[in-house]
Amino acid sequence: MKLVCALKDHSFTENNGLGVILYGYADRQTRGSAGAAIAEAIRKQHMLPAHRAWDFLSLALSVTSADLAGARDESPDGWTRQFELTVSVMDPEFWNSQRQLIARLLGFLTTDLWDISFIGGGFCPEPPKDPVYTGEACVLLLSGGLDSFIGAVDLTANQVRPLAVSQTVRGDAENQRAFAHLLGGGLRHLQLNHNTEIPNPENPPSQRARSLIFIAEGILAATSLKAYSDGAEIILYMAENGFISINPPLTGARLGSLSTRTTHPVFLQILQGLFDAAGIRVRIVNPYQFKTKGEMLRECLEQNVAHEYAHATTSCGRFKKYGYKHCGRCVPCLVRRASFLAAGYDDKTVYVYNELGRDEDNHAGFDDVRSVAMALAESKDMGLDSWIGTALSTALLGDISAYQNTVDRGLQELGILFDLHGVK
Repeated sequence: MKLVCALKDHSFTENNGLGVILYGYADRQTRGSAGAAIAEAIRKQHMLPAHRAWDFLSLALSVTSADLAGARDESPDGWTRQFELTVSVMDPEFWNSQRQLIARLLGFLTTDLWDISFIGGGFCPEPPKDPVYTGEACVLLLSGGLDSFIGAVDLTANQVRPLAVSQTVRGDAENQRAFAHLLGGGLRHLQLNHNTEIPNPENPPSQRARSLIFIAEGILAATSLKAYSDGAEIILYMAENGFISINPPLTGARLGSLSTRTTHPVFLQILQGLFDAAGIRVRIVNPYQFKTKGEMLRECLEQNVAHEYAHATTSCGRFKKYGYKHCGRCVPCLVRRASFLAAGYDDKTVYVYNELGRDEDNHAGFDDVRSVAMALAESKDMGLDSWIGTALSTALLGDISAYQNTVDRGLQELGILFDLHGVK
């Protein structure tokens, strides 16, 4: 599939594939658009991000547009898509020098084949007359989920006040604001919406690349801080439990059982290499790479806060579909439920499908529940090393024993949940 993602004044032609207008709105039904709301929000905040931070956001918006537009069932193998993507940036010479690295990065993220090229004419907003440089020393991605909430609690308990950045999602926006206001006496909070619109998107939409924009928004914010303008390196915190981060395929038929691999340590290492090459002085850190979700909850530094608010966070992969309630049976919900149990918390979350052991298609027979049950059985029969397979097979990680142990403990938490509900 071909896409050209550029500003509105670009000479789009149908022969070059789907046109996507960056930082503007589509001028016809056959074109897509992305990023206008982000540009407007940054302008209103009088922020001055680095030029290459804008370029990286343009790349992220373009990749997400392709991810939404490309239909997996139309690919030769029913899964792997092929993209020819042209992106308009301010510094095409640099980004074209990184094409191979970027293709590798995106291939790992989406399991697709990417041919990316960069052209000039990128987004370069006029600098504000009175730019605002705030004093935070770091940035935290605050999604409204349980892991990012715990990350914010732990940072503020250690007297660290991050700039909280959120990707606005319907059903989570209010919680994001509430958490930012609650913690550390109130955090400065930047909520952004990429508002990507694609004609005739894949249904259901692919979400493998969606968190790339969240990272790009964090980079925009990080390069706008006073410390960054003074030459410092900024830490961008992405709080994610190690089990979800590794994203182990639960069965041979599931190519990465969770919806995104954006916090996988391999992905983050490749991405960090791209930032270093670009001279973007931001370091991505996941403080919980070697903790399960249950361990994160049990070891949270403010237990009274965690007990009061943990149930109000969002984990469900189908939250919107079920009227902004947790389904209780998707993999993220199952990991969440297991974490409450492992931490000894009373789980006050309302689950649409609560009785996992019920022997019918909506509960024990549901695909995600069956896949976890199979993973528990197969990892026991095959041994953990064989079961994990290619999820950790890379020289980039060095000694993988700590990663394996984290996955093992995550499986144990799920096993306790399934034993409690009598899931076979």
